Amino acid sequence: VRESNPDDETFVIAFDDSAYLQQDFTGSIGDLVDALDSLDPLLGTALHDAIYLGLEHVKKGKMDKKAVLVISDGEDQDSKYTYEKVLNYVKQSKNVTIYAIGLLDENDTRSGGLFRKSPQKKAREALTELAELSGGKAYFPKSIDEVESICRQVARELWNQYTIGYAPKNDKQDGAWRNVEVTVLNPPKTAGKLKISTHEGYFAPGGPNP
Repeated sequence: VRESNPDDETFVIAFDDSAYLQQDFTGSIGDLVDALDSLDPLLGTALHDAIYLGLEHVKKGKMDKKAVLVISDGEDQDSKYTYEKVLNYVKQSKNVTIYAIGLLDENDTRSGGLFRKSPQKKAREALTELAELSGGKAYFPKSIDEVESICRQVARELWNQYTIGYAPKNDKQDGAWRNVEVTVLNPPKTAGKLKISTHEGYFAPGGPNP
């Protein structure tokens, strides 16, 4: 928040066995610090509900560029929304970018069994899929000490983004999913300096969205 534009608005959603709005939109650093300081994590993780609520609430913001930063161990235990429901909602949220910081325990020895993924692997894949689908990125720091620098990196990335629009050749308004692929042809002087982060697609207008 301190690295962001002073005109930005930020809100905080907390979650344990349920998800709730801890602090509504504000540009006040003091209010946000108070909201974060008053968090009291309890048992339970309604991560899917928190992401869904975050996507729902961020759309009410007045700024054109919208982002959701998710910080969690990635393991959901208590949500009413399924992962598939959240994934579909991410697909419909075409103007929102998700960044995720997964606080995973690399020493976790739990196994998912013969035919199931381990909880840590499942959490890593889910956070990565949600972020990349929206044009964002998932980070998995090895220690808590790395989280602040990652947050600064996310803030700088949001400051240095461009928005590109296009008119599709397919003008059918059938509500179908449309894949989008963006390719940047960069000259030698900028080789390796350009990063592409885009939504993987969008739902065409019209028709029932999933």
